[in-house]
Amino acid sequence: MDPVMPAASEAAQQRPAEGDRPTAPSPLAAYRAALAAGFQADAAQQQAALLLEACHAALHASGPPPRGVYLWGPVGRGKTWLMDQFHASLRVPARRQHFHHFMRWVHRRLFQLTGTAAPLAALARELAGEVRVLCFDELFVSDIGDAMLLGPLLTALFAERVTVVATSNQPPAQLYADGFNRERLLPAIAAIERHMQVIAVDGGADHRLHPGAHRQRYWVAEAGRPSALEAVFAELSAGQAVSEGPLLLGQRRIDSVRHSPAALWCRYADLCQQPLAAFDFIALCDRFPAILLGEVPALSARRQAARIARGTEDAARQVAAGDRQLPQLSRLDDSVRRLIALVDECYDRRVPLYVEAEVPLDELYGEGGLTFAFRRTLSRLREMQFARFGADHPARP
Repeated sequence: MDPVMPAASEAAQQRPAEGDRPTAPSPLAAYRAALAAGFQADAAQQQAALLLEACHAALHASGPPPRGVYLWGPVGRGKTWLMDQFHASLRVPARRQHFHHFMRWVHRRLFQLTGTAAPLAALARELAGEVRVLCFDELFVSDIGDAMLLGPLLTALFAERVTVVATSNQPPAQLYADGFNRERLLPAIAAIERHMQVIAVDGGADHRLHPGAHRQRYWVAEAGRPSALEAVFAELSAGQAVSEGPLLLGQRRIDSVRHSPAALWCRYADLCQQPLAAFDFIALCDRFPAILLGEVPALSARRQAARIARGTEDAARQVAAGDRQLPQLSRLDDSVRRLIALVDECYDRRVPLYVEAEVPLDELYGEGGLTFAFRRTLSRLREMQFARFGADHPARP
């Protein structure tokens, strides 16, 4: 496949070329149909649906490309559902990706373009040749590499007349708020505010917690008793070949308790305290329809100040650089970042995640440097406690 295209799991979310007519209704029609089917009315959602409807109409009319839409608000307010209805209704080439997946692709493609003059401009031209619309879910910047790239990349995409629609838990002005060298992100914020309509989607209710049939997928471990995951794994893997111990994921060896074609059972230390990345979690969700995560400790810990050294050595001459303050993280936050990435991938792919931990869900992470990011994780784990969550049950607004 051409390197411009997304990975196989992501390519499925690419809209067909103009002329192929999807049956999905327009964003506003989809929202009204959801209300008629019993979804709770929400004025903030309705305003967002109106903006997406106007963008949708402009994209299918002659004229200049419309401004995009930036939907932000707390977790569970229906931002992703609204954006997905917009994407499904498009009759122009479009791509819908989790923002983290997109940036992973950008870094990989830039490496392939090494030696090309103005590689970001070249990448933007390639994308503009493939799509007219990019839809990003969960736009969240925590990496200085992404912060440095995002401003010139968005500027180049807008110059190529690509319309961007995105969801985020933060308004543009708060992106990467405590990040190192945050000024590198300011051009991205300016580009978003210039080329996208920013709207808060916060009707005050977490719609992921709609009443519904309960399906327990989170347990508190009890000393002296077998793991609750034993019975879960046996049920999911009934009649299938079961292996114990490590599995190979590409060239990587990952320890596990057991695995079958239907489920992977790992300890927290196997997945979150090892040097795994989002790419590995993508591969796991490609391979396993369900993931079980046991022996999860209490993840709260006191934050610790951190600095980069005052100077560096250049042969025998010291280069004075000054102290550089880093974000305060706890000793557990590296593993918590991986847990956040794992939950995000399972949620986006509708792969149920079964968890057994030392403490109740609401006490899992209360102190550390990632409390804001973990709110989304907590909301998503809560939604997984309903039967409606899974590959056969689409997300609700």
